[in-house]
Amino acid sequence: MALSIHYSGSITKPELLPVLISEIKEIAEVHKYSYEIFEQSFPEDTFSKETYNDKIYGIYLGIPKCEPVWFCFLSNGRISSPANLKIFGNSKSEKEKQYVYQVSVKTQFAGIEAHKFIVNLFKYISNKYFTGFEFIDDGQYWETNDEEVLKKNFDKFNSVLNTFTEALKKGIRDEGETLEAFIKRIAQDVYKNMKK
Repeated sequence: MALSIHYSGSITKPELLPVLISEIKEIAEVHKYSYEIFEQSFPEDTFSKETYNDKIYGIYLGIPKCEPVWFCFLSNGRISSPANLKIFGNSKSEKEKQYVYQVSVKTQFAGIEAHKFIVNLFKYISNKYFTGFEFIDDGQYWETNDEEVLKKNFDKFNSVLNTFTEALKKGIRDEGETLEAFIKRIAQDVYKNMKK
């Protein structure tokens, strides 16, 4: 329900991984952002395969009030994150298995400037290092490069969150309604109102 970015794809060539890590590390240090480096080179004979091991390759960027921004991959070169690997990596469901390759990062609480920074960083990095790259921006800044559109989307998502919080505070559970059902009902009502 919070404004986020979503992305997927692969690193173009395995030998680009250390270069990408070095570049993101330098960006993190310049901006005084935190980062963590994972494995720095892919094992032989794993790149572009369907299977992958249980390790993460790459780096994440920690921007204040933002979820980690993952420049991470599985051993087959496809974008992922530690959480995605843990949650979906061993799933028996074919549909769930695909989520291992779809990373989402909530940017709403980091603010507009941080969101713009992340989008612009991905525009630069994706052209240089990624193939088959797809990026979905709830703020629509990726597509429009329009700060006014981004601000309107931030305002809309903030309004939805505030409405949801107020509805939870004021809401009355129906007799026999579980807490989960109550929250789901409130969320559905807020979603319906948002679409009007």
